[in-house]
Amino acid sequence: MPDPQSYRPRAGEIPTDPGVYRFRDPHGRVIYVGKAKNLRQRLSSYFQELSRLTPKTRTMVTTAGSVEWTVVASEQESLQLEFTWIKEFSPRFNIMFRDDKTYPYLAVTMSEAVPRALVMRGDKRPGTKYFGPFYPAKAVRETLDTVLRVFPVRSCSAGVYQRAERSGRPCLLGYIGKCSAPCVGRISEQEHRELARELCDFMGGDGRRFIRDLEARMADAVQVLDYEGAARYRDDIAALRRVFERNAVVLDESIDADIFGVEEDELEAAVQVFHVRGGRIRGQRGWVMEKVEDVTSSGLLEQLLQQVYGDMDDASRIPREVLVPVRPDDEAALTQWLSGLRGAAVNLRVPQRGPKKDLAGTVQENARQALALHKVRRAGDLTVRSAGLAQIQEALGLPEPPLRMEGYDNSHVSGTNVVGSMVVFEDGLPKKSDYRRFTVKGEAARDDTSSMYDVISRRFQHYLEELSGEELLASGEVDAEAAAKAPARFSYPPSLVVVDGGPPQVAAAQRALDELGITEVSVVGLAKRLEEVWIPGDEFPVILPRDSEGLYLLQRLRDESHRFAITFHRERRGKSMLTSALDGVPGLGPAKRQALLKHFGSVKKMRAADPEELAAVRGVGPALAAAIHATLHDDDAAQEPPAREEGAAASGH
Repeated sequence: MPDPQSYRPRAGEIPTDPGVYRFRDPHGRVIYVGKAKNLRQRLSSYFQELSRLTPKTRTMVTTAGSVEWTVVASEQESLQLEFTWIKEFSPRFNIMFRDDKTYPYLAVTMSEAVPRALVMRGDKRPGTKYFGPFYPAKAVRETLDTVLRVFPVRSCSAGVYQRAERSGRPCLLGYIGKCSAPCVGRISEQEHRELARELCDFMGGDGRRFIRDLEARMADAVQVLDYEGAARYRDDIAALRRVFERNAVVLDESIDADIFGVEEDELEAAVQVFHVRGGRIRGQRGWVMEKVEDVTSSGLLEQLLQQVYGDMDDASRIPREVLVPVRPDDEAALTQWLSGLRGAAVNLRVPQRGPKKDLAGTVQENARQALALHKVRRAGDLTVRSAGLAQIQEALGLPEPPLRMEGYDNSHVSGTNVVGSMVVFEDGLPKKSDYRRFTVKGEAARDDTSSMYDVISRRFQHYLEELSGEELLASGEVDAEAAAKAPARFSYPPSLVVVDGGPPQVAAAQRALDELGITEVSVVGLAKRLEEVWIPGDEFPVILPRDSEGLYLLQRLRDESHRFAITFHRERRGKSMLTSALDGVPGLGPAKRQALLKHFGSVKKMRAADPEELAAVRGVGPALAAAIHATLHDDDAAQEPPAREEGAAASGH
């Protein structure tokens, strides 16, 4: 455990300007990011006697190995830099707000040539319009089903759409009137895009215009005695009104606001937000987080607003008004930052009276209930994961619980396209940002043990190279360029390496570590047949009870590495099959190969196509289509598939 006095900078070295600081652990990983109006005063508070620090701060400073800072010109700059670093490094001692559930959105993919309406979870893809979030999930599916009656936008997947294009027949939704079927030319792509824009306008709150238009059409139909048409318009009006009725009117229709509620105790906090648009509650979201740093309610709220709005892909979705339970720290700088993101003024305030205060009380009650429910669920989860790590430590004789474990697996088909995977579990949970993939070639691909040796050697060779290339950790000021330097990819070592396999794979992994001189990392193997845990050099395996939480945790790690390897292998196999099948076709470049694969979906379907069908792909002319057809069928004739042996395996690890 590092002594904070060993890396404490001299007080005279620390400036009194505003700035942002980072604590790093002995491996160089950023573990905490903070900002201060006066860096000297703030940093000096961390280096008091340990007994005077709170438990969380004491744990942080004794985990760290150095502290560094960057001076900025203003409080707004420090706010932006702090958010940037927290997002980049995900420090373990910073508050990280994560949704307590993944909320569904109604999304319209306006970036596609033929936009698609669908239910999506998350807020990630650029060029896609999102509406919601909705809760429960049933609400968004009912809403989508209802609005497709009036705005029959495509909602099918790319595969279904392409099949309909090739066959000239629409899917079921096209026959029942819930899709305008641009796939078969019932309307043009431009007309369909305009229909998608109208759907976005309606979901964006401009619904009364569409209802008035339908009411006028219904009246016109009645005038000309078209009662069937009038009945259809009547049903469409009722459908749109049902969508409106799902969102209760709570405020004046001119009000757009996000209303936050926060409930916290010493260890955790729950946050709820109601999204009010046009006076109606359009959606609700919630976060639950563990308080790993000592922070006031105002500071917690400031970090919440940074992460919620800083991560938003479409800044235009930031409302004009943000209502909070308490005034955040640096309110003026935060308001200016939000206004800059939105491109217009944002009013950040605490409601004092009237309907807004009443609604804020409802949001606060939701946060209180969410925290109570989370505590019930979380208590069991933490207990189970802690028990699993403790059981692994005891069974394997490790000096401490394996808080970071790495799992490795290989995948191939008859020795071809050999790949390896590395997955990471920290505190018993997957850390997907640290996953890595390896391509194995040459002699290393001749068998499973050679592949495992190659993957482990390369991973820890990277670790040693990055370790030797790093400058000695020292406390002090860093400039903007050094602060923005990307973190090393392999610089953080695991406590335990788990390989998929038995004694041969374990021996290969241990040999790789021994040759690199790495002694602080333990290796075990988990064999599938009897779920035996193999330790290097032991004649007999360790048998964990079948109902052991430790065995279950090792199985999850092994299965995740297997899934990750198989996924990578399928990607490479698909690309290599297409490449090898079309090698040597003059004039066929990567873009046209990709267009062919996207159009047909597989090499098998491409072989079954005639030259005219091949020529229908964008960029492929008649001459090139004939050359592709000849190449594929020559390849069929020259390479008859070998007879498969009875019981032969198609894949291995």
